[in-house]
Amino acid sequence: MALQLTIADDSLLSRKNIRKALPSVLDATITEACNGAEALQAVAAGKAELLLLDLQMPVLDGFGVLAELQQQEVNTVIIVISADIQPQAVARVLSLGAAGFLQKPLQPSQLEQLLLEVGLL
Repeated sequence: MALQLTIADDSLLSRKNIRKALPSVLDATITEACNGAEALQAVAAGKAELLLLDLQMPVLDGFGVLAELQQQEVNTVIIVISADIQPQAVARVLSLGAAGFLQKPLQPSQLEQLLLEVGLL
């Protein structure tokens, strides 16, 4: 059965790059979200067993999504993919329940390694 995966990023180019970086062995049904509110809707609709989440987005940023999902105690694996690599941002993301943090531009090998670590490959 295919993994329900949502890619949440306001940049179409970033969403395309993330799709390209996904391991070929990953059997996933992919939903895309352009902002944090759409990401939360995808989670609520059961379309995000795995959420690949940008931090800087309109309407609701990635930190807001993480905080909301932490309150809801949902069973979603969240990996943040962002260009904001300040140590305090990384620490905040992990404290809000993200399984990992990857830097843009995304390296496919790093994504594959993290997916192995969280048990999705």
